Amino acid sequence: MKAVFITFDQAHYEHIIDILDRLNCRGFTAWPQVSGRGTRDGEPHYGSHAWPSLAQAIMTIVDDSRVAPLLQRLKTLDNERPRLGLRAFVLPVDQAI
Repeated sequence: MKAVFITFDQAHYEHIIDILDRLNCRGFTAWPQVSGRGTRDGEPHYGSHAWPSLAQAIMTIVDDSRVAPLLQRLKTLDNERPRLGLRAFVLPVDQAI
């Protein structure tokens, strides 16, 4: 199993949920308001007067076989709206209860 940690502009939320649903990735934990900025470009997400947008984060635990299709769909979404920002990180899950 793998943990996929996804950070994204709030505007992507419905699209991310749709992707998870279509790939039968049922379980996830969401953080509805996170702040930060990307490593390369894009607008900061600080929730401030100067930078009013915020980001969100979702972590889902999936079987290894679902990682590649999930990352591909997320990459496609990011490519469609590159200025919004979307990143995904895959981490091993050694144990779970």
